[in-house]
Amino acid sequence: MIVFRILHKKYGDPLFAPGIEGRWNSYGKKVLYCSESIPLAFMESMIRRQGVGFNSDFQIAHIEIPDSIPITEIQVKDLDKGWDNSYDYSKCQRLANPWYEAGKSLALKVPSAALSICSNYVINTLHPDFSEVKLLKITPLMPDPRIDELLKKAK
Repeated sequence: MIVFRILHKKYGDPLFAPGIEGRWNSYGKKVLYCSESIPLAFMESMIRRQGVGFNSDFQIAHIEIPDSIPITEIQVKDLDKGWDNSYDYSKCQRLANPWYEAGKSLALKVPSAALSICSNYVINTLHPDFSEVKLLKITPLMPDPRIDELLKKAK
């Protein structure tokens, strides 16, 4: 399976996870957030950027998770009301942190808070199977300039 990540060139290694807290991980848990498609990865990145535009310094990482590696899944029906709250990640972390700590699977398939009919993948970079994850390529991100203008107006 191929998953996608939008990142700034200055952050170097697209497979590096600094352990910053996110919706599906508490601080210190080293995970990569990826999306099932480039458009979803782009939408997720737009939301996180909060009005700061894109430029030629952004790129798309194409990452392969071997099909033979099992993936754990959390579905929308498994989530408490308010799981997609923009300011409180605790409901998602309560489900994902035990997955991370148990280490039973490399990746966790989760609904996107931005568009819950789509999926993101949280990859545990400390899992033994992480060595099987491959960066296939990096491609430039060249969004329509009108998107940048919309982001700037949204501030």
